[in-house]
Order: sequence, then structure tokens, then C-alpha cells
Amino acid sequence: MAFPDDTRQPGTVPAGVPLRDRLGEWVDRHARTFFIAPCVTLILIFAIFPTIYSIFFALSRVRFTGSGLKFRYVGFRNFAKQFFGSAEVHFLGRTEPVTLFGYAVFAVIVIAVLWWLIRSIRRTTWVGMIGRTISAAMAIFLAWILCASFISGNAIGTLYTTLFYVIVGCAVQFIIGTGLAFLCSQPISGKNFFRVVFFIPLMITPLGVGYAMRMVADVSKGPIEPILNLLGFSDWIWSADAWSARFIMMIGDSWQWIPFIFICMLAALENVPRDHVEAAQVDGASSVQIFREITWPQVVPVAVTVLLIRMIEAFKIVDLPNIMTGGGPGSATESMTLNSMYIWRANDLGGSAAIAYLLLILTVVVCASFFNYVVLGQLRKARS
Repeated sequence: MAFPDDTRQPGTVPAGVPLRDRLGEWVDRHARTFFIAPCVTLILIFAIFPTIYSIFFALSRVRFTGSGLKFRYVGFRNFAKQFFGSAEVHFLGRTEPVTLFGYAVFAVIVIAVLWWLIRSIRRTTWVGMIGRTISAAMAIFLAWILCASFISGNAIGTLYTTLFYVIVGCAVQFIIGTGLAFLCSQPISGKNFFRVVFFIPLMITPLGVGYAMRMVADVSKGPIEPILNLLGFSDWIWSADAWSARFIMMIGDSWQWIPFIFICMLAALENVPRDHVEAAQVDGASSVQIFREITWPQVVPVAVTVLLIRMIEAFKIVDLPNIMTGGGPGSATESMTLNSMYIWRANDLGGSAAIAYLLLILTVVVCASFFNYVVLGQLRKARS
């Protein structure tokens, strides 16, 4: 019994059809699986398997032996050491004594977070409430560490050093990158030259950026030495002060990554329809009104997405503090990634894996919260 090919449906081969046709039908039905199988296999080998394998490191005390690695299960001790053990001050910072001002700021933040959480009950589903509860718990935890360490005048740890690079660094990079993109999107002479100049740092390797910034920031032989002498700061050494070292690190990171934001925002700004801008100009709108009402709503999806990508990358900063200061003075410029690398070199593989997972949790919660409450909010606002 023969069936026309154009009426045959996958999985409906009737009895009596030759084996060759049945095999061909089976291959057609599973073609998508065959095409995607190599990709899934590579992901399992190079991404998922190492991630799962690192869990054994994070939950174990690992020792090198003549026959390889020896694992001893220790549960969550590697994680607890970062919060309550010998590495507590290094990770969280010094949290005692807490000033009255620190308690007051923490109380205000907790009230604001709880108020936001209570207001969300009527606006979202139970799945959304779970996400908001996790975000609120993380916000309260980070607020307590901030109030007990930095606001109370105590030293911060690698946790807030990393967040400083992410929050302050990304904000500075976004403002400068967007400003440069806006200037280069205007009809000015020589803008193509500036586009190339602004883009050059992104083509330099992170190692090159680190050594270049180290030479530029040299206060004894670098180009800023005459300026410091002129201003009366001949004895000032930026690498000996915690906050000046962090700011120099942030400047180096900004020099490397501003071009990324610049090129993405420039592409978004140049895609804004010119007829909308010209119509607003004919109606007498000022430049500020045109940017606020026409340009920004059309580039905001790209802006928030670029900022999200940059934040994810900033959580992994390791090159600059490793090259420029080695994490010093003390551990002032040491990020969580660099701390994990140092502990790995000290053969504490379990502790290094635990820090890596803590960084993963921090990155996921912060970036997911930013995406859900800022990115999606701005996208809905731009579409409305």
C-alpha cells in the first residue's frame, strides 16, 4: 500500500513499508536530536561536568598524594570558614565595633526592603515572591556587612571590594562610555578618528592593560610624577593607601572597558530614527528634551543589557589587582576571584572552590535581581 510523500506525517509509517523507508522516517523524526547532540555533548564535557566536579572540591578537604588527589568530605566547613572561621575578616571585613550610625542606616535599609517585599505580595505570583524573598535576604545581608564594616569605620573584605569594582566601576564606565558615544554620534568633524582612538584599549590584552597602568601610575618614574610634585604630593604613594589603590584599580578597569560600552551605545544611538529627532527640533524641543523623551527611551534596552553584561564581567576581575598591587596593601584591592586564586596556589583547593561558589551565588542573585527589577522594568517602560 503506497502513500503519497506529501501526506505522510512523522511517526505514522504504516505496516508493510520497506525497511529503508522506515529507517528514513525514523532519521527524519530524530534529525533535530542528531544535529543538537554534538553541541549538548560539548557543553556537558566543558561546562557542566567541571561545575559538578568542583562541588566535590567545595565540600571536601583535598590533599595531593602520590597517586593523585585524595578527598575527605567536610560538608559545608569550607563555606563556614568564610563566614565564621579564620577567613571571616578577610572575606567579610572587620564587623566590630558597630557604631550607632551603622545601626541606624541598617534599620532604615531593612524597613525599606521589607516595605518593598510586602508591597510585592499583591503584584506578583508565588514564584515571583520566592525570587523577591531571595533578593531581599541578600540585600539585608549585604546591608548589614556594609553598615558593620564600611559605615562603622571598619575595614571591608574581599566581598565589598568586589562589589566596589562592580557597582562604582560599572557606573563610572557606563556614564563615560555613554557620554563619549553620544558625542561621537553627533555631526562633528573627525568623529571617525575618535571612534578608533576610544576603541583601542579594548583590543589590548588584560595583561597589557595591567602593566601599562602600573607604569602610568608609577609615582616615582611615571608621567604623573611631575604633576604630583607640582601639586605638592611628592611623598604620596597611592599603593600604600587602601582607597586610593582601589580607585586606581577602578580607573585601570574603566580604561579597559569603557570602549565596550562606547561601541555598543554608539551603535544604539546611531539607530535612533533621525526623522523623530528632526520632528522634535521643528516643534522647538531642546536638546535635553530630545534626549530624555526620544533618544533615551529607544536606546534604553541596549543600555541596560550592556550594563548587565559588564556587571557579570566585573565580578570576575582578577588581572589588574594581581598585576598592579598583588591584592595589597594588605588585602585592600583583593577581589573574590583573586582571593580564590591565591588560596588555590596555597593548595587549599576546597576553600578556593567554596569562594568560587560564593561568588557564583552573589553574581547570580545580584544580576538576576538587576535584570528582573531594572532591565525588564525599563524594557516594559520603553515599549509602553
